[in-house]
Amino acid sequence: MNVEDSWRVIASERRSLADMLEQLTGAQWEAPSLCAAWRVRDVAAHIAMVPNAPGMLAMARGAVRARGNFNRLNQDLAMRHARRPVADIVAELRIDADSRRLPSVTSVTNLGFDILVHGQDIAVPLGVTRPMPTDAAAAGAERVWTMGWPFWARRRLRGYRLVATDANWSAGGGAEVQGPIDALLLLLTGRPAGLTGLTGDGAAALRERTAVTRG
Repeated sequence: MNVEDSWRVIASERRSLADMLEQLTGAQWEAPSLCAAWRVRDVAAHIAMVPNAPGMLAMARGAVRARGNFNRLNQDLAMRHARRPVADIVAELRIDADSRRLPSVTSVTNLGFDILVHGQDIAVPLGVTRPMPTDAAAAGAERVWTMGWPFWARRRLRGYRLVATDANWSAGGGAEVQGPIDALLLLLTGRPAGLTGLTGDGAAALRERTAVTRG
């Protein structure tokens, strides 16, 4: 996908996410997401704040408070932003849907898969079906596979060949694991929920290994 296509997907995802969030009950906003220790409202706030993310100085101060832990920094920022009313979070997503402002620590390529995955972080535990645009998900899978930190997908999934059944994407070598590209993208980004949609000779072994690791 080129840059223009990526931005169009991001804008569309922000709008459709706002539509979905607007239908949630108060209890659903407070429900756990797929991200450990993050509620639905925290993930939604994290997505909404992207176009107006803190500058480098504020990020540096936050990093000090988080003792250099990037995940803790991300969580602190999201939870702080999540204190605002949920209607404001929804409004932010709509108002800034077409914004092309980027936090200093990311790129449009990373933002493309980020919003796809975080949409599932919200939808999956709530039992809401949220289809991913196939081309964007395939581009996201390729980016995650090649990027290393923070997902280390090639290292984690060494010994498996991943094959999308609904997109022209595959990676790795070994026992084959097949499935829709949205499930593979969740797997690549460390979401065990993606395993439920996978089949193939390597799928059972991968599920067993993931269960042992989590246990």
